[in-house]
Amino acid sequence: MGASDVIPGVSGGTIAVLLGIYDRLIAAINGLLSKDWKKQLGFLVPLGIGIATAVLALANLIEWLFEHYPGPTQFFFLGLILGVLPYLSHKADARNTFQIRHLIILLIGTIIVGSMVFLNAEESAVIADRSLGTYILLFFSGFIASSAMVLPGISGSFMLLVIGVYKTVIVGISNLQLDVLAVVGIGIVLGIIVMSKIINFFLTNYYTATFALVIGLVIGSVFVVFPGWPTTTTLLMLSVVAFAGGLFVAYILGKVEYKA
Repeated sequence: MGASDVIPGVSGGTIAVLLGIYDRLIAAINGLLSKDWKKQLGFLVPLGIGIATAVLALANLIEWLFEHYPGPTQFFFLGLILGVLPYLSHKADARNTFQIRHLIILLIGTIIVGSMVFLNAEESAVIADRSLGTYILLFFSGFIASSAMVLPGISGSFMLLVIGVYKTVIVGISNLQLDVLAVVGIGIVLGIIVMSKIINFFLTNYYTATFALVIGLVIGSVFVVFPGWPTTTTLLMLSVVAFAGGLFVAYILGKVEYKA
């Protein structure tokens, strides 16, 4: 999840679904604000450490991969995203539970995320100014991005790119700029708590409809992540291998989750 959250277009929520921990993640975050909050720490602390470690350790690697092999890197995640769809269908028991209204919800979710491909998300320069206005922008950027991270199919990093602070945050992580990390981190924590409350409500009261929307969001992310067709034979071969690798990883993780 940490590795995917660094990448614009790839959703940490989608990876959580793929790993079979999405429901548990939402329940655990909500449980932090209940009297049973201590029970949730055994799940959230290791997960949080893993995410933070991946973000800190892989920020430079992901930046390097996107600079030198952007296409194959995105094709790997494209394989992961497509590979999760059979598991999602199984989880929702779509064949038996989906009705016309659920298919409409699925289509709406697809359109919501798919339309993000038309957003202006050009990478902006690093913000050097450290004024109050900058910190307010970074806080709300973290809040919005983390809200997106919790939703499968919507990339938090992509939202940072749209807002224009992605490079500022990545440089802050790479260089351990504590002021940037603290402000963005507070925004991320608050955003995750608020959004998880909303999602938990819908999972509890409208389970099938919520999963129909989740499947739509994941399908829509395919259009955002798709980098275009490779222009050379070498890139084509690398992209095919990367895509197959993503499908294989999704298949293995899905098999593990089915058995669980």
